[in-house]
Order: sequence, then C-alpha cells, then structure tokens
Amino acid sequence: MNEKLEVRNTLGNVIRQADSESRMVEGYALLFETSSDGLNFEEVISREALEGVISRSDVLALMNHSVDRGVLARSENGEGSLELEVDEKGLIYRFEAPHTSLGDELLENLRRGEIKQSSFAFDVESDKWERKADGTWKRTINKFGHLYDVSPVYHAAYSKTSVYMRGKELEEKRLEEENKVPEGYYSQIENQFNF
Repeated sequence: MNEKLEVRNTLGNVIRQADSESRMVEGYALLFETSSDGLNFEEVISREALEGVISRSDVLALMNHSVDRGVLARSENGEGSLELEVDEKGLIYRFEAPHTSLGDELLENLRRGEIKQSSFAFDVESDKWERKADGTWKRTINKFGHLYDVSPVYHAAYSKTSVYMRGKELEEKRLEEENKVPEGYYSQIENQFNF
C-alpha cells in the first residue's frame, strides 16, 4: 500500500447520469481553488496541480475506492475507457458504465439518488503548509504526483483519508524553533531577581 496515498471527496452534486436510458456517467473528481470540508485543516488545490499528471497516471474508476468490487473504467496515461478532462473548474471524469453487476448497481443508485458525490485518490509531489492567523493550518496542493482512482461514493465522509503531513510537520518544527525559549533563560531570570 502506498503510504503517501490520500483520498478526498468532492462536495456537492457532482456526479450524474446523462439520462435515464444512457449508461454514460460523469462528474467532477476534484475542484480547483475550493476549500475542503471535513478535514481538520483547510485544503485547496491549485489550478496547476494536474499539469502532466494524467499522462503519467494509471487511473481506475471504482465504486467507493474498492478495486475488489471490480473496475468501472480505466485511463492509462490518458487513454482508455475512462475520459479525464481538466477545465477551469476542476477534473471531470466520464465513462460508460459497463454491462456488469457493478455497472448496473452504479446506474440504479444514480437514478435513485443514493450516489451524488465523487472522490479521488492521489499522492502529492509538491504542497505548502501555512499557519493561518486563527492558528489553524492551510495546505495548498501545488502538484499531484499521481492520480490512482476516481470513485462515485455513497458517503461524503473522510474516513479513509490518510494525509501525508511531512510538510506540516516541518513547518510546525520551524515555528517551535522560532518560538523556543533559549536554554537557561528561566534560570537567568531567577538569578537576576533572586527567586
């Protein structure tokens, strides 16, 4: 398992079936310049984060990120049954649901409104962590390393999120060092005032 793998859900009604007779499914896997919701920090994806990433990624369309259930579609280096398109809003994915039990389950749950959201799995090549004025953290993803899957999901929970936080840990250490009281400081004060 890739220990740097992260999973995020995209909020809002972002997945839909073209019409009741069609098997075409599309949605936004991720949105640019939109603050995250449901994490213990703010996360924003820059508009440049996907440059060159699709052409070097093997991306699966899965149900709830579960490859064990089967694959709905696939894009290998930008080619295949899964179409990935970047527009000004984010990453659109599009595929024709296969004539399998998984494809039929997806279509039925889209029709019923059980599935309304999308999620994606990725790792990060470049990000920036900064402490905001209110003491919370903001992470800007400047560049993805790879995309691994786009998934229609039942729940918009971040329960599977595993955030690789090396950048945040380094920034916290730097802030600790800046605010660190020099060794022996308190004993100097005590001696000065004869405590």
